[in-house]
Amino acid sequence: QVQLVESGGGLVQPGGSLRLSCAASGFFFSRYSMSWYRQAPGKERELVAGITSDGGITNYADFVKGRFTISRDNAKNLVALQMNSLKPEDTAVYYCKRGGLGAYWGQGTQVTVSS
Repeated sequence: QVQLVESGGGLVQPGGSLRLSCAASGFFFSRYSMSWYRQAPGKERELVAGITSDGGITNYADFVKGRFTISRDNAKNLVALQMNSLKPEDTAVYYCKRGGLGAYWGQGTQVTVSS
């Protein structure tokens, strides 16, 4: 049974940092690409960043380039999203998603950027 559990969200001031983690289980983690998405109230879910199965290639949405970094630890079945220089418009629920066949999502973690 595929499980993805996000953690690390919270309230942070503009300019601050957060590190999100996604713990994966129930599948061969090192064989799948992983992604982070986000969904703000009233908006569609959007891709934030992705990483290939071996971690060798990453991609980012333009609105987070230079501020966010996606990484993974295949020994620990973890994918992380380091978020720096946070802006109020980064406020959203952040989800991790497994690549490949099927739509496997975590339950999400709330990130609120506000003074």
